Amino acid sequence: MNKENITPDEFRSLSESIISQVKRVIVGQEELIELTMVTLLAGGNALLEGVPGLGKTILVRTLAQAIHCQFSRIQFTPDLMPSDIVGTNLVVENEDGSRHFQFESGPIFANLVLADEINRATPKTQSAMLEAMQEHSVTVAKVTRLLPEPFFVLATQNPLEMEGTYPLPEAQLDRFFFKIDVPYPDVGELVEIANRTTSTMMPQAEPVAEASTITEMQFLARGLPIASHVTEYAANLVKSTHPSSPNCPPEVAKYVRYGASPRAMQAVILAGKILALLDSRFNVSYEDLRKVALPAMRHRIILNFEAQAEGISTDEVIKKLLESLPVEA
Repeated sequence: MNKENITPDEFRSLSESIISQVKRVIVGQEELIELTMVTLLAGGNALLEGVPGLGKTILVRTLAQAIHCQFSRIQFTPDLMPSDIVGTNLVVENEDGSRHFQFESGPIFANLVLADEINRATPKTQSAMLEAMQEHSVTVAKVTRLLPEPFFVLATQNPLEMEGTYPLPEAQLDRFFFKIDVPYPDVGELVEIANRTTSTMMPQAEPVAEASTITEMQFLARGLPIASHVTEYAANLVKSTHPSSPNCPPEVAKYVRYGASPRAMQAVILAGKILALLDSRFNVSYEDLRKVALPAMRHRIILNFEAQAEGISTDEVIKKLLESLPVEA
């Protein structure tokens, strides 16, 4: 099927089918599932933060089952090396006794890659993910190799105050399309989790789409037009995260050290297009942009020491920014 053949109705139907299959396995976490799906359709990468045991790992495994694509899991540990991720050249002996180098690909060569507990590895190893996440390729021994499409990294990280974690470099954080906080389930959800996971019948997702279909859906989403005034609103939103901006609210001027990068604006706009398509609309609204502002910018804004001393979070600053930035009628 050509990229041009998929229709907006098929886009929404396929998305709903994939989400429905994921919900057969994952209990609750409505926002987490929706934002992960948006990231996948945007061709981006997602960073999930939450304490262990909340279903972050099973989410991406289930997503891979629903779209019938190659899945790979990398467990990050302090002794993990870059070659353990991207692969390495091995010396192979031929039948005649001669030898040659042969590339042995690493687990990064997959459609959906789960980087589990990514902040438990050293920065040197974390940096091995940068090229893959941004360029969808890896370079080993001066040879660049393309990764399969679609390519999607879903990384999980433990809160930094937990034992044995390393903060991710700002350049790597910026490569994540969304940073999604995973909340703890309520009592009703805990009961349902127990019912599903302690019986003999474990729910499984069934494939409802192919990897190539996801690529076509990504192409359609990018082609959705957006009004110039909505794009300007996204630009103002991102520009106002910088304390040097004359339009920034007092909270930004007081607590922010560095504002969001242009990638934040790209993420907000592209996610807004996908939300519009999922809602059967052909226009991106201000509310679409505001809905994704938190996951698109919370990891791209760096707070200063004063914010840390007063216990101010990035989410609080972004919420104040949204309140201060007027929306045209």
